[in-house]
Amino acid sequence: MTVTHPTGFRAAGLTVGLKPSRTPDLSAVINDGPSDAVAAVYTSNRCKANPVLWSEQAGADGRARAVVLNSGGANCYTGAFGFETSRLTAERTAELLDVRAEDVLICSTGLIGVGGQDFRDRIVGGLPQLVEAAGAAAQDGRTAAEAIMTTDTVAKTVERTGTDGYRLGGMAKGAGMLAPGLATMLVVVTTDAALPAEALDRALRAATAQSFDRLDTDGCMSTNDTVILMASGASGVTPEEADFTDLLTDACLDLMRQLHVDAEGAHHDIAITTTGAASVDDAVTVSRSVARSNLFKAAIFGEDPNWGRVVAQVGTTDAAFDPACIDVTINGVRVCTDSTPDEDPTAVVFTREVTVDIDLKSGDSAATVWTSDLTHDYVEENSAYST
Repeated sequence: MTVTHPTGFRAAGLTVGLKPSRTPDLSAVINDGPSDAVAAVYTSNRCKANPVLWSEQAGADGRARAVVLNSGGANCYTGAFGFETSRLTAERTAELLDVRAEDVLICSTGLIGVGGQDFRDRIVGGLPQLVEAAGAAAQDGRTAAEAIMTTDTVAKTVERTGTDGYRLGGMAKGAGMLAPGLATMLVVVTTDAALPAEALDRALRAATAQSFDRLDTDGCMSTNDTVILMASGASGVTPEEADFTDLLTDACLDLMRQLHVDAEGAHHDIAITTTGAASVDDAVTVSRSVARSNLFKAAIFGEDPNWGRVVAQVGTTDAAFDPACIDVTINGVRVCTDSTPDEDPTAVVFTREVTVDIDLKSGDSAATVWTSDLTHDYVEENSAYST
């Protein structure tokens, strides 16, 4: 049921011809509940797409009744025309739902520079059918999740139910340009909990900091990243904020892992955990530094347990540690103790999942960053993406 798992929501996906594949490419999630509270986080890239610019402005009051999403074009760097497309999409959706245009958030994904007249006409022209489809009893949100896919191989969805009966649902897309400040991802999470926008915002920022912001498969940050949390209040349940944040974080981690294993061209899914750090920020910095090393990523692709590339990358950070006291463990084999060789690296057994554990021996903090190996398939897929 995905985003329609919580009560008060309806959703649908539709094919309007934005993608040559003729697969679903226009999606909507609509909140019919008594509450219209919303929170969102967006890319930290200074070069933002028009849908992000519109949604940041429209959602600033913490209210939203719908999200319209498209694949097949990013509507980024399409000038004033592109921003007008986002505005017109919101206005037309608002007319169909009898709400304000500012109550409609917009998300797009695809190639930068795509968003001309035909793009606009197909989206705006498809909205009546999309909204009508979202009202159909048979709709369970699955087509909405499928309609936001680009290079994804599968739709990503999640469902959770709180101990006191309220529900969470979610959908996500993303397979490349996965780096902090979110990724080339679009995520919509819904809940029927009765919480104000301020509480949703705190919970969402805490959840994304531990999930999507820790996914860094290729070090490339998108212009369209958006994570939206909508609350219908339809359950009538007001959970403790800490409990809600925990459940939301669990759901976001689930979606993040689905994005991770579907990363473009990946052969190995790598989790880099730094422990013994003086602070969480230090732990994240060290793990992310290793995750962004092409030498390290190439070694994992070749199933070469070259721990020297890990230690060398740790040394590029400003984290607190003694360069002579670093431990490295790969898939359970301690290959480096106190910055010197330990067990035979050939004892490391590689599988699809790879764990790299780094102990700095400088404190009690820890953090994990997830990444992927650097493969021929990744280079091939991204060498001709626009042609």
